[in-house]
Amino acid sequence: MELEKYFNFISPEDIRIRGTRIGIESVLYEYIYRERPPEEIIQQFPELTLDQVYATILYYLNNKENIEAYLANWLEYGKTARANQRKNPPPVVVKLRRLKKETQNALTS
Repeated sequence: MELEKYFNFISPEDIRIRGTRIGIESVLYEYIYRERPPEEIIQQFPELTLDQVYATILYYLNNKENIEAYLANWLEYGKTARANQRKNPPPVVVKLRRLKKETQNALTS
């Protein structure tokens, strides 16, 4: 079985499941960190087939060192992006926070 046929290798930092916009990191995060079985993963991602989920897991198991580095980079990127967003929230978030605070103040007055 040629596992690579299940994936689109867009870049070294972006591997997607062929025919979807879902990155392997989404499936593997559920499998590794949330310990969800493939049958639960396809409920979360109904556009995936069970074959695609199993292929993603098998690809991970066959390329563990590289994929663990891929996942570590993805997790670090997410952590950095969330930290940057907390420091510099988009204008709409600032406005919503202000409105929430004004509403809370009005209710307690």
